[in-house]
Amino acid sequence: MIDSFLITSRETLEASLVVGIVLAYLNKTNNQNYRKTVYYGIIAGIIASIIAAFFFTIFSGGFEGKAETIFEGITMLIGAFLLTTMILWMIQQRHIAKEIEGKVEKHLINSQPLFSHVGIFMIIFVAIIREGIETVIFLNAINYASGINFIGGSLGILAAIVVGYLFFISTKKINLKRMFNVSSILLILFAAGLVAHGIHEFEEAGVVSGIVSPLFDINHILDENSIVGSFLKGLFGYNGNPSLLEVIAYASYLGLIFYLYRKIENSKLKVGA
Repeated sequence: MIDSFLITSRETLEASLVVGIVLAYLNKTNNQNYRKTVYYGIIAGIIASIIAAFFFTIFSGGFEGKAETIFEGITMLIGAFLLTTMILWMIQQRHIAKEIEGKVEKHLINSQPLFSHVGIFMIIFVAIIREGIETVIFLNAINYASGINFIGGSLGILAAIVVGYLFFISTKKINLKRMFNVSSILLILFAAGLVAHGIHEFEEAGVVSGIVSPLFDINHILDENSIVGSFLKGLFGYNGNPSLLEVIAYASYLGLIFYLYRKIENSKLKVGA
């Protein structure tokens, strides 16, 4: 449930932040006549995301046996990659509001009314469909790893919409930086689990060797099929009897993320200096 909640809340929050920033900027600059364009962009983005989910489900349902296992592994690795790019992007975005406002201002000042509407529509549409497609891939990866929880996913969407509304329309007292930092840590561990799960699927399909399989077995201490074990498996990719290759993949991913994080932080310090 928590993994589904994390994915949908994080993805929906990013989209809702873009929508909230655009609407707030239009209100601030007395351009309320563009509000309908924003709403049209939201509707079009949601419809496009649903269509993408439909075709992805149809496409993924056409595999069986070994091909299905390989497809599941690839989906998990793609999900981990997209999660990683999303997390690193959010770490770098200190001025997300100014960036989006700058794009809106550019379309309002430098374009004819028709092109202004098209530009604002595309900002919203791209934000919605990008997060929608990523959510489809992430949830399918979760489904292969541990199963999708509809309640958790729905609560994540609702929570993100509420947070976006409160931050930009009402109180503006929510510490988004701290919230993103906490969710980033959880999502990094979740992505590492997807990498390990993806490798496991490739091992089952006979595409790669686990080198030493299993490397150890602690299921007698914490069974991965128990309540706690299933929770850890779904959220962090816990495996009570992993192969050596799975452990290497998990640790290598965390090491890579730590390296990239330190690189981003060091570059910020140099710019600030």
